[in-house]
Amino acid sequence: QVQLVESGGGLVQPGGSLRLSCAASGFTLAYYAVAWFRQAPGKEREGVSCIANSDGNTYDADSVKGRFTISRENAKNTVYLQMNSLKPEDTAVYYCATDTLFRCVSYEDIIATDFGSWGQGTQVTVSS
Repeated sequence: QVQLVESGGGLVQPGGSLRLSCAASGFTLAYYAVAWFRQAPGKEREGVSCIANSDGNTYDADSVKGRFTISRENAKNTVYLQMNSLKPEDTAVYYCATDTLFRCVSYEDIIATDFGSWGQGTQVTVSS
């Protein structure tokens, strides 16, 4: 069974850090580009970051550049999202996603792709 499972969310104070994990089962995540999305209450889903499978290139939304870092650990079949200097506006449910047609060749590639595989999401709340 193909599955993506996010973890690592929680409550953190402004300025704090969290590391989210996206663990895959049933397939080898190293062969796929992966994206992170987030969705805050009452807002549209937003692409956050992506990482390519071929060259490891990454692309980020302007809103998280310099604060968030996406990476992958192929031995653990996992992609991470390290989030530093968190702000209240980062509060959202965070999802990872992949698709056989997704290459992550630009940030716009996240927006243009119709992702076929999604995790269930993990809640991140930034509040004092």
